[in-house]
Amino acid sequence: MGRWEPDPRGRLAKAAVELFVAQGFDRTTGAQIAARAGMHERSFFRLFPDKRDVFFHSMETMRREAVAVIAGAPEGTSPIDAVVAAFAQRCEAVQRNRRAAIVRKDLLAANPELRERDLTKHTELAAAMAAALRERGAAEQAATLAAETAMWVFRGALARWYADPEHQDLPTLFRDDLDALSSVLADRSGDRASDHASPTRSRP
Repeated sequence: MGRWEPDPRGRLAKAAVELFVAQGFDRTTGAQIAARAGMHERSFFRLFPDKRDVFFHSMETMRREAVAVIAGAPEGTSPIDAVVAAFAQRCEAVQRNRRAAIVRKDLLAANPELRERDLTKHTELAAAMAAALRERGAAEQAATLAAETAMWVFRGALARWYADPEHQDLPTLFRDDLDALSSVLADRSGDRASDHASPTRSRP
């Protein structure tokens, strides 16, 4: 093999996606991925448990970046605003790397095994973000609701963006969906206030 190069996990992830696209997920082996990355097979299995995990290498990066954004939010930032800032950053990254995002979407669509792991990884992402919020002092319920709600808004916006990634802007879709959710919750709050209002009684 050639000389050592930095970021072996990133090299393996890149090689894996190239092979998944070229010959399919099922037909690709860990040995092939290692060879394409210029590494030994044992190096692959030392860095990744299996080929599914190498596909989700970018999710690890996303989790680290999201936690960093939450941890670095100004003092007094609400839990929902902190996680929204993290997902807004992710929207910008996806928009910049549109082609890679589309390749990832197509691979997920073609492989039920990857779709199942994708749900697990996003659940882990929400849990990590909630933990970061609790580190900032957020209450348990507030942290969990903020992280999971923002995550599902992001996934919904991403699904809409995939329908026409050439002409849509993911950060805008994300903001629009957040505004729509805020409107729904505001309507709900108004309905509850009306339900609890005391009826006006006329004097006899």
